[in-house]
Amino acid sequence: MKTETLLEHLNYQELKESRYDLAILPWGATEAHNFHLPYGTDNFQTAVIARQAAEIATINGSKVIVLPHIPYGVDTGQDNIPFTMNIMPTTQLAIIKDIAQNLLNIGIKKLLIFNGHRGNDFKSIVREAGAAFKELIICTCNWFEALDPNQYFQNPGEHAGEMETSLMLFLYPEIVQPLSKAGNGQYKKFKVNALNKDWAWAERKWDKISNDTGIGSPNKATAEKGEKFFQDICQVCGRFFKELADTSEEEFYEY
Repeated sequence: MKTETLLEHLNYQELKESRYDLAILPWGATEAHNFHLPYGTDNFQTAVIARQAAEIATINGSKVIVLPHIPYGVDTGQDNIPFTMNIMPTTQLAIIKDIAQNLLNIGIKKLLIFNGHRGNDFKSIVREAGAAFKELIICTCNWFEALDPNQYFQNPGEHAGEMETSLMLFLYPEIVQPLSKAGNGQYKKFKVNALNKDWAWAERKWDKISNDTGIGSPNKATAEKGEKFFQDICQVCGRFFKELADTSEEEFYEY
């Protein structure tokens, strides 16, 4: 069985008579990740997890295709960090609307935005795009929230910490600097306590909360931890891709 799921790897002969039930759009960011991880960390992780999970869904009989990933995210809080590549939510909406139209043109009725960057928040964007393209089911997920990281890591961290560093040590060790070069990932919280809770929110300015852009220490990271988390997260996402692809519009809701 052919399991290639990446659009950019397929050719016209393979695609002209193919039918897919679900298109997956990986979306990351280009931003600083402490001193030891590359700016493309979110993109590297999200793209490979999307591909592996899509292969799992395909092997199990589903028709899914992975679109080329979007490497820029919402990073307004890092605007003082060199080479942070920010795009606005309005830009994301415009991109999604254009992709939605392309998918409908070829008969694909389901789109999943596969998000790998905490600064991206697609819920309101999905609402607006969904109102414009009612024939298309648009979903979004944050793969990094699909499992409890505390089951895998001593101190997962939120950004460039043990979890992300372990994943990169397993997936792309050649572009990870020695952990001796990493900052400690210490960060400041809001003085207004409610803003540190789930029910209140303000954007953080990263040059004021962290000296190294990290949130969480990477010093306990290992490739072994990263491999275990990677395998499990791909299985979870693969099952999600399959269920989403296989569920028809008529059966999308149940009692």
